[in-house]
Order: sequence, then C-alpha cells, then structure tokens
Amino acid sequence: MKAVRMRVGAVAGVVGVAAVAAVCAAPGAGATVTRVGLAPGLSFGSSTNYGTGCKYQARAAVTDAVQPVVFYDNGIPFAVTRPSGGTALVDWVPATAGLHTISAVQAPDDRIIAGVDMRVGTGMHVGNGCVVVNG
Repeated sequence: MKAVRMRVGAVAGVVGVAAVAAVCAAPGAGATVTRVGLAPGLSFGSSTNYGTGCKYQARAAVTDAVQPVVFYDNGIPFAVTRPSGGTALVDWVPATAGLHTISAVQAPDDRIIAGVDMRVGTGMHVGNGCVVVNG
C-alpha cells in the first residue's frame, strides 16, 4: 500500500511540474505579429502618400495582447509599445526619402513575419495635412 501511495505521489508531482511549465511557457508561445500597416492620414501626393517629416500611424496586429511589440524602419528599431486589444499602435515620422520597410516583432519571438514596403517622398506641411512630392 505504501508503494502505491509513493507512485501516485510521484505521478502527481510530475503532472504538477508539467502543468506549471506549460502555464509559464504559454504567454510567449504564440506571440506573433500577423499584419503591419500604415495609415496615410491627411497626406497626399501624385506618387506616394508618405513624406519626410510627416507623422503616420503604424499598426501591428498581434496574437498576444500583453507582450511588447518592437517596430522597425529598414531593420532599425524606432518604437516599442504594448498592444491594446490585439493591436499595437505607434507614430512614425520618416526622416529620409526613398524605399522604407516598416516591420514589427512581438517579444519573445524575434522573427520578422509581417511588414509593409512603401516609397517616401519629400513632405511639406499644409495645415494639418502633408503634401508629398518627389515620391
């Protein structure tokens, strides 16, 4: 009888450790950015709606509502934020004209899965908007 109790206790201990490990690993297990986009706001141009010095909202759809999201411009991080309701939002102001790739990753996963490419021209502020030339 004593041997049976010891085996039951050992099995329960192993199951308990496995359950704790699964719970601890679960939050980061599926943390992924599934989609990245940019809102042009009140910017407009003949070739592109994105201009230097103008502010745009970058948006990342994520699978984990808690883990931080890092946004990149051509592979260089420019913002870190926590998502709200499955979406992470940050402002992006391009400093240079040319081709830009905006991407994002969600910790602890550091693989870039989603991104968006766009051409940036020269921005000129007009009231609350931005006129873009040379895009």
